[in-house]
Amino acid sequence: MTEPLLGQALVEEATKKSGVVWVRGSGPERALWYVWHEGALYLVGDGPGEQPLPGLADGSAAEVTVRSKDKGGRLVAWTAAVAELVPRSEEWEAAVAELKGKRLNAPDAEVMPERWARECRVLRLTPGEVAPGLPDGSLAAVPLPTGATTRQPAPAALGRLLFPRRKRAAR
Repeated sequence: MTEPLLGQALVEEATKKSGVVWVRGSGPERALWYVWHEGALYLVGDGPGEQPLPGLADGSAAEVTVRSKDKGGRLVAWTAAVAELVPRSEEWEAAVAELKGKRLNAPDAEVMPERWARECRVLRLTPGEVAPGLPDGSLAAVPLPTGATTRQPAPAALGRLLFPRRKRAAR
């Protein structure tokens, strides 16, 4: 086998088995859930209650990093061509059928495909080149700003509430 074929086989097998990939378009890198279907990675998002897809536009390129499902470390990184699927097209229907099975905690599972057609984008990321070797640095990134974090110290009594002392039995 030649080197490109081994790289493509690694991309396909690693991406099929991982539950989350890190994707960077022109925006920040994000962890995204997806499905692998017919040789490409499919994402749904950018709608109410769905994952954001910043910097991923039709016709653009993206970098995908696949993690190990058991250890969480980087297995392979590859470039991808991004294509937005036309809602209700044949390819869109096939992708949505796969995505619907993987979508967890959907509040409207029965009408989810209709909502995705109206309010969301379904993207296909087709694998391109495999990044050679391992990175030089740690690839650690500063967390994205969010309103979900607090800057207040933990309450002083928190330790006593979580870990109460056991009373000794009388002798």
